[in-house]
Amino acid sequence: MLMAKCRTLQEENEEIGAMAFEGKIHELGMKIAVPKTPNNQLGNQFDGLYKLLDGLTNDIERSSELMSILQEELKSTSKDVELTRLKEMLSQKEATEEDTDMEERDRAAKDTDAPDPQPIKVD
Repeated sequence: MLMAKCRTLQEENEEIGAMAFEGKIHELGMKIAVPKTPNNQLGNQFDGLYKLLDGLTNDIERSSELMSILQEELKSTSKDVELTRLKEMLSQKEATEEDTDMEERDRAAKDTDAPDPQPIKVD
């Protein structure tokens, strides 16, 4: 009978120990679960920010390439505009020279068309 009582007490002790162990495990699990949710949220936010940053990096690279292309086009256009301006200046200068040449020719023609001076008679 004393041996049976000891066995019963030992079984109860093991059950109480198992329940206490399960309670501690549950308590520790709850302590871990509390920061786990914010950690998961932070991880998701980090992933979102990383994707956003990657997209922005791609946008910046495309913008940089586009800027280079536009700068080259601007240089080409500027050269074309300068060339056109110089051609206009040259044609204006040539037109001015032609006008001057024509005026000189007209003057020369008028000078040659003028009647000869009357000879002076000396008696």
